Amino acid sequence: MSLNDPRWGNQGGNGNKGGNQGPPDLEDLWRDFNRRLSALFGGKSSGDGGGDNRPPVGARQFGGGIGVILGLVLIVWLASGLYIVDASQRGVVLRFGKLHETTEPGLQWRLPYPIDSHELVNLTGVRTVEVGYRGSERNKVLNEALMLTDDENIINIQFAVQYILRDPVPYLFQNRLPEETVVHAAETAMREVVGKSKMDFVLYEGREQIAVDAQRIMQQILDRYQTGIQISKLVLQNAQPPEQVQAAFDDAVKAGQDLERQKNEGEAYKNDVLPKAQGTASRLLEEANGYKQRIIASAEGDASRFKQVLSEYVKAPEVTRQRMYIDTMQQILTNTSKVMVDTKGSGNLLYLPLDKLMQHAGGPADAAAARPAEPVTLPPLNEAPVSDTRGRDGLRSRDRGER
Repeated sequence: MSLNDPRWGNQGGNGNKGGNQGPPDLEDLWRDFNRRLSALFGGKSSGDGGGDNRPPVGARQFGGGIGVILGLVLIVWLASGLYIVDASQRGVVLRFGKLHETTEPGLQWRLPYPIDSHELVNLTGVRTVEVGYRGSERNKVLNEALMLTDDENIINIQFAVQYILRDPVPYLFQNRLPEETVVHAAETAMREVVGKSKMDFVLYEGREQIAVDAQRIMQQILDRYQTGIQISKLVLQNAQPPEQVQAAFDDAVKAGQDLERQKNEGEAYKNDVLPKAQGTASRLLEEANGYKQRIIASAEGDASRFKQVLSEYVKAPEVTRQRMYIDTMQQILTNTSKVMVDTKGSGNLLYLPLDKLMQHAGGPADAAAARPAEPVTLPPLNEAPVSDTRGRDGLRSRDRGER
């Protein structure tokens, strides 16, 4: 179809009025589009004639749908400001990036994004940082673990710090990296405590005290930095010398243990011997005191007896002298096995204590000889002799003595 065809464009009549066989007129389409756009935004139509300026029915329906959509979008946008805070959490609301308020647990609402935003911070959850190792004690971080003691020894310390959040606002806004701040504060506190302690105190008897002092200093540092962090526990995982000197340190520890063992053995021997020696010494002292008292009493008795003899001697010297002689001879002859016989005396029957003599001599004795000797009884001279073997033997002995 050529451009001169009366059925194309404005040629040959009023558009499509002359016929309805060609495509629609572009100017009509453009005017219809402008009219609809003006109706959508509430403007007047710019038609050629002075006809009705009301928008078409389709334009009115299109405008009503946009309003409903805008209303739904507004409702969804406002609903996006709802959020829930758990019992263990606190909500921090930011308005254009600046702190606005802190919310408690429950259903909360804020102005939607981009006006307000919020962050939820868990306050009851226990968080843990590790110093000197990561994950396992074998994964050592030597630049954190190696520390210098007061006696200029190097030790390897690994410990863990457990903490909770006390205030969410300082935790979020006062420190850029709070976890690294906790690690640095823990390392600083531990180095300060270890640097004031001896090596043996850190490794053995002072482990609990080291942990308590380090936790106290660490809390002071975090409070001074306003971190909003509360240290709940500091656990000392491992404390030992460096690996390079571990063997030598083990030898020194064994030597110290041997020294303590020998000291304990010496103390046990001392506790066993000393009481015995003290008891023996006390017994000897008591025996000496008893001997002393006995000798003093004996000497005093002898002196008193001598004075009494002296007083009797003054009264009767001859009788006292004879009595002293007899007593002395009795004491001497009592302890001897010899029998002294006075041949100048009367020829009476002698009584020999054979049993005593045999005991002193230590020789064997018969059963009859071991029995005490019975005294021999002689009848008077004016009586008839008794028919007894012992009597006859006694008479024979008497006759022999008289002859």
